[in-house]
Amino acid sequence: MATGIDVAFPFTGRWLVQNSPANHVPSHGTTLFATAYAIDFVPVDGAGHTAPFTARSLLLPEPADAFPGHGRPVLSPVTGTVLTAHHESADHPAYRGLPSVGYALMQRRRVAAGWTALAGNHVLIGNGQAVIALCHLQQGSITVRPGQRVRIGETLGRCGNTGNSTEPHLHIQAIDSPDIARAHAVPLTFQGSLPRNGDLITV
Repeated sequence: MATGIDVAFPFTGRWLVQNSPANHVPSHGTTLFATAYAIDFVPVDGAGHTAPFTARSLLLPEPADAFPGHGRPVLSPVTGTVLTAHHESADHPAYRGLPSVGYALMQRRRVAAGWTALAGNHVLIGNGQAVIALCHLQQGSITVRPGQRVRIGETLGRCGNTGNSTEPHLHIQAIDSPDIARAHAVPLTFQGSLPRNGDLITV
């Protein structure tokens, strides 16, 4: 198993850190699909806020495009080769407040459906050290294809709300094999450090 990999931040602008392995391992409460060291970045506006929480947020699902980062470019954090580019999953509404309870109750069904049901639209990039997975991308936004060579900072697609996602965000993890079912998690750092939950990253 790889001991760890340092990568670039896969975005520009301002993003909020959630589910960081700097706070807790496994970061997402499970080791399933090699997610022990995965981390989430939520795109926010210049003040560090996501979409305003309103009465609609409390009672009803919200359109994904009402969130400030939906459609924001997602960049390659490494130089490497695209191994997988899945783009067929539809963006779904965001679930906060009471709708998030119903969405959470469907979690077991999404897990049973497998990796793609959880990751949504995603890109896997191999660079010889590890395989980097970038997940929940917007449907129709992926601009790369398997076998394509990409460089750090090259656009891969756009932030979406596909797969196991309650609002538009980017999930990133490193693994030691493109075979997700058998892969082991690889620790990630970003430009030499690992941000903690609640940190605001501006690139």
